[in-house]
Amino acid sequence: MWNLKSIVLVTGFTLSSLSAASTIEVDVHGLTCAFCVDSLQRQLRKLPDVENVDISLKSKKLRIITRSDNTDLEKIKATVINSGFTPVKIRTLEDDP
Repeated sequence: MWNLKSIVLVTGFTLSSLSAASTIEVDVHGLTCAFCVDSLQRQLRKLPDVENVDISLKSKKLRIITRSDNTDLEKIKATVINSGFTPVKIRTLEDDP
C-alpha cells in the first residue's frame, strides 16, 4: 500500500526527471529523401541520451529530445556527419516558462 511519503518521493523523482530533459535542433544539409530521414533517425536513436528524434525533410531540420540537459552536442554532430550529412547549425531550445 502506498503512503503519502512514498507518493511524494515517486512524484518528485518523476518531475525532476522530466525537467532535466532538453530539446536540440539541428539544421542539416544533405537530406534529400525519406531514406535519408529514416537512416539518420535510426543512428541518432542509438545514442544513449536520446529520447525522441523528429526530422523534417521539408525544412531540413531535426529535433532531438534528450533525457538530460547536459547532452554531448559533439556526439550528435559526429553522428550526423558519420551518417553522411552536414550539421549546419546546432542549438539547444529553451523551454518557455
